[in-house]
Amino acid sequence: MIIEENISLKNKNWFKTGGNSKYFCQPQTTQDFVKTIEFANKNNLDIFVLGNGANLLISDAGFNGLTINPKLLNLTVNKTNNNIVTAGAGVEIQDLINVCLDNNLLGLEDFSNIPGSIGGAVYINIHFFEKFLSNYLISAEIINNRTGKIKTVEKDWFNFSYDKSKLQKKEHFLITASFKLTKSSDLETAYAKGRRDEIIRYRQRQYPTKNTCGSFFRNFYPEEVNLEINGKKMIFVAYYLDKLGIKGNLKVGGAQVSFQHANMIVTDETATSADIINLVKKIQEQMLSTYQITPIPECQLIGF
Repeated sequence: MIIEENISLKNKNWFKTGGNSKYFCQPQTTQDFVKTIEFANKNNLDIFVLGNGANLLISDAGFNGLTINPKLLNLTVNKTNNNIVTAGAGVEIQDLINVCLDNNLLGLEDFSNIPGSIGGAVYINIHFFEKFLSNYLISAEIINNRTGKIKTVEKDWFNFSYDKSKLQKKEHFLITASFKLTKSSDLETAYAKGRRDEIIRYRQRQYPTKNTCGSFFRNFYPEEVNLEINGKKMIFVAYYLDKLGIKGNLKVGGAQVSFQHANMIVTDETATSADIINLVKKIQEQMLSTYQITPIPECQLIGF
């Protein structure tokens, strides 16, 4: 396994901004992953685990540590034992969905066209409307960031909630994740494949498909807002952002609020991470001035 030095991260994330990582590696096996942990601890380095870079913003100054980009691509389907599918941290979400459908296993198709790897998906507990990835995860292999020891944990270990998992403490990193799915008939699978294709079409029409991290801000928790509509707290951050009239209008340098979605920021080839941060500050200032609430990023901030 090769550990490289001073590697650009700009082409390894969806915003296409950010500086270099002091060290960079792509472990392809669990044993390689253990060695990267040992290297980081021996050299007193912070660790950043990078998936497909779809939900993060990297500082223009880069990351002064070891960036681990797992290429753990093992994927196994066990239909004879409770219809469980196990995927390595580096497997892309859409690849996992397609393999499941090809094996008449349903459940994950709701997450079609959400970019990213399994490692990142479990880390943030991806969701689509009322469906969460944690609805299907039953166990996982994780590695301790200090000892390099690997253990298997059950779903409850993760303390999943909206946009949250225990992995965000960054004391452990994902190696593999196992999901329990539902066996289906050929007809049910054909319907699910059609649903997958329709979700993909919907997302491609509704949302920007490059140079973005997706939704930049998380939705509010009920206790954070006062506005009620039809007796329910308005927790959806996009509602407030739409009301501000910033969609397609507010811009700083090479970063702009998408014309397709008020909670998505897009970049052009001139953009820097500083542009994005300054745009985010402007959005937060307008929200605070207008609604007395401040939106909180769900986008992961690296190197700041």
